[in-house]
Amino acid sequence: MAGQDVPREVADGNVTDELTALRARLAALEEENARLRAAPPSYPPDAPVPPSAAPRQRRPGRVTAAVVLVVVAALLAPVAVVASWARGLVTDTDRYLATVGPLVDEPQIQQAVTNRVTGAIVDAIDLDRLAADATAAVSELGLPPRLATAVDSLQGPLVNAATNFVHQAVERLVTSDAFDAAWTEANRTAHEQLVAVMRGDPDAIASINAEGTLTVDLTTVIEAVKSALSERGFTIVDRLPTINASFPLVQSADLVRLQDAYGWLDVLGTWLPWIVVLLLAGGVLLARDKSRALVVAGLTLAGAMLILGVALTVGRSVYANALPPEVQRPDAAVVVYDQVVSLLRVALRSGLALGLLVAVVAFASGRSAAAVGLRSSWTRSVAWLRGAGERRGVTTGPVGVWLDEQRTFVRVVIASGAALAIALGMPLTPGYVVGVGIVAVVLLALTTILARPRPPEEAPATGV
Repeated sequence: MAGQDVPREVADGNVTDELTALRARLAALEEENARLRAAPPSYPPDAPVPPSAAPRQRRPGRVTAAVVLVVVAALLAPVAVVASWARGLVTDTDRYLATVGPLVDEPQIQQAVTNRVTGAIVDAIDLDRLAADATAAVSELGLPPRLATAVDSLQGPLVNAATNFVHQAVERLVTSDAFDAAWTEANRTAHEQLVAVMRGDPDAIASINAEGTLTVDLTTVIEAVKSALSERGFTIVDRLPTINASFPLVQSADLVRLQDAYGWLDVLGTWLPWIVVLLLAGGVLLARDKSRALVVAGLTLAGAMLILGVALTVGRSVYANALPPEVQRPDAAVVVYDQVVSLLRVALRSGLALGLLVAVVAFASGRSAAAVGLRSSWTRSVAWLRGAGERRGVTTGPVGVWLDEQRTFVRVVIASGAALAIALGMPLTPGYVVGVGIVAVVLLALTTILARPRPPEEAPATGV
């Protein structure tokens, strides 16, 4: 009958049957699911393999190329620094004066120049012969034997007195401000002569002999001393002809090789540093983990500069020990070596600072756990600071929203500006490199603090 109720026992039986069927079906589905999970995925022959399921292909050739580029750059980096330094020393007058100018204030150099000029004047005057002639003339006056013997014994003191007189006059000139100014101006003029020496011009005042000794002509200094001696009554110098004397600045066989390779110096000094940069950049771009590769590139550059610094320190000892016995003042030669390579030391320290800076920045932007934790801590700190300011009504408004939406563009601009400042800041100094890095980090930090996400209520409406 249509309106008759179904018995309770029948209803309960139906529910039990349905639950049993559901449990059986669920068990079958779970078994099928387990079987499918255990079986390897299969695709139709013509169906494309999803990217997530495609095996990750290794490219050993690419990795090898990245390693080779970084290693070659590390080997060329010291050569590039030396070539750039040598080119600047030869072609840049200001850099040349900055190198040789301070030598005039070194006591060892002043003493060495004084001794050399004094010796040249004394030899030209021939004081020994003059003293002998003077004592012989007095002896011919018929003096008593004892007095004649006493006159003969005055020959040595006369030579010493005249030599000391000349030495004092030379020393007075060499240690005066006038000589300081004359030294700077003479070196400014002589810089063209240095270039002529490197080109092998036979008319150059300075010269490099076969043993690799770079000498500077002291004729102008001697003429100034002769004038000073004449004014003090030592007029015998007025009858002297032009005295030629020179002062050796550097003695090394490398100068001969540098002179022979002058044609390559300008090319290598100009382009080799950029080649090293391009090799490092190529190695980083080919690497799979670019942040780690950039860390390696920075540390490689820093390591190369350390090796160059050790080479300069060892070379100083080798240079001092290789000086010939004719060098009267080895201490002055060492002072000249230190001064000549002073700007090279500045360059390698700048390269060391740049390499470490690149390594630190690359590490901080990498995917290591420490780097991720560092960035997360910074993000939380900035979010807390931004929230504290907004709770007090302090907000950067639309400018902050723009900085947040264009944060990648802003970071690229700051990084590019820092790279450009370092590339154009020649000659580099360690302080300049570190200063550029600090300014870049401060700008990045400020833009991150000032940026703020767009609030939901300010989100632009989108069409349906």
